[in-house]
Amino acid sequence: MHNEFTAIIEPAEEGGYIAYCPEILGANGQGETIEECCQNLQSAIILILEDRRLDAREKTSKQAIYQKVLIG
Repeated sequence: MHNEFTAIIEPAEEGGYIAYCPEILGANGQGETIEECCQNLQSAIILILEDRRLDAREKTSKQAIYQKVLIG
């Protein structure tokens, strides 16, 4: 599955870069280079989405049907 998210990257006051993803609340990353910063942001996005999926499964009934919805 292909997903695209926005990375907003800014220089950090202490050096390096910070980034956040406006589509995924709480997803942010930092690094010495833009590449490292984006890799850390990607890891944060993956962890947040995995956590939200697990949380949703725990909160739904045993009769719930799970089906993937492909976007793009």
